[in-house]
Amino acid sequence: MEHTPATARTVFPDISSRAWEHPADRTALTALRHLKGFDQVLKVLSGALRERQHRLLYLASAARVGPRQFADLDALLDECVQVLDAPAKPELFVTQSPLANAYTIGMDTPFIVITSGLYDLMSHDEMRFVIGHELGHALSGHAVYRTMVMHLMRLASSFGFIPIGGWALRAIVAALLEWQRKSELSGDRAGLLCAQDVDVAIRVELKLAGGGHLDKLDSQAFLAQAQEYERTGDMRDGLLKLLNLELQTHPFSVLRAAALTAWVDTGGYGAVLAGDYPRRSDDTSGWVDDVTETARHYKDGFDQSDDPLIRGIRDGLGGIADGVGQAATTAADAVGRRISQWRQHRGGDR
Repeated sequence: MEHTPATARTVFPDISSRAWEHPADRTALTALRHLKGFDQVLKVLSGALRERQHRLLYLASAARVGPRQFADLDALLDECVQVLDAPAKPELFVTQSPLANAYTIGMDTPFIVITSGLYDLMSHDEMRFVIGHELGHALSGHAVYRTMVMHLMRLASSFGFIPIGGWALRAIVAALLEWQRKSELSGDRAGLLCAQDVDVAIRVELKLAGGGHLDKLDSQAFLAQAQEYERTGDMRDGLLKLLNLELQTHPFSVLRAAALTAWVDTGGYGAVLAGDYPRRSDDTSGWVDDVTETARHYKDGFDQSDDPLIRGIRDGLGGIADGVGQAATTAADAVGRRISQWRQHRGGDR
């Protein structure tokens, strides 16, 4: 497969991350930040996690990408940094794993990790989409909350959510996972802005769903699955959809492809390519209005949904949110105790 020449791609000077952030991502993150007790959990975890320790783990156990190691990925990262006008180039590591995955983590200085399984699965041009996707996460500030998810899940597996207020801590984890799934839609948009080839972007989702057998896959049939998923079923199916998503960090590939195609079809992608996008220099003044607009967009989509389950619960969410808030502060204290136990279990601070 021929590589798309780097000079053929448009660059976006001073582009703001708002240009690729999906309304559902921004709204879910806004709601998460307003969840009572979430700020306490963030404060506890931010103080407990060691950025340097986290990076040293990958420095010792993975291959750091550069001119002498995975030079092809290093060049792709340079291209994406240029296209998205990133202020800094994040570190990139390749770690040995048969699972096809990539993630961006870190509290202060995010870095990108790509598994060898994903590297083997994707072509050169498809890897450009993947790296652009992860760079989009870094520029959107997603890495802080993704790191929280990782460590809360680790604490959950080590100790379980047993303490008083534990159900509220579960709610915070569930809210974080819901946000993370929405943030992947934003990452896909950033990936498309770097790849600037819709077919390449859809191929990535095809491979994530069905493996590397592209000769046995069809993009139109793949997208038709998303239409069937959304429009069929009753309340029972709606509940099963929610159960299928439980503890999932990523939305399903079929639905990701459909969401990205919708962004293209509705003109959002074309507008950015034409230079009609928000600038970082305007972020401070326009942030409040932007969040209000995206919140209204997401709410309207919820209000107008034809999903039977959503229709059934549409009027009952207020009490659920209030109930979670009443216990979340206690849950934050529980996180602090669990972290203390975890550190003692590992031999204390060094």
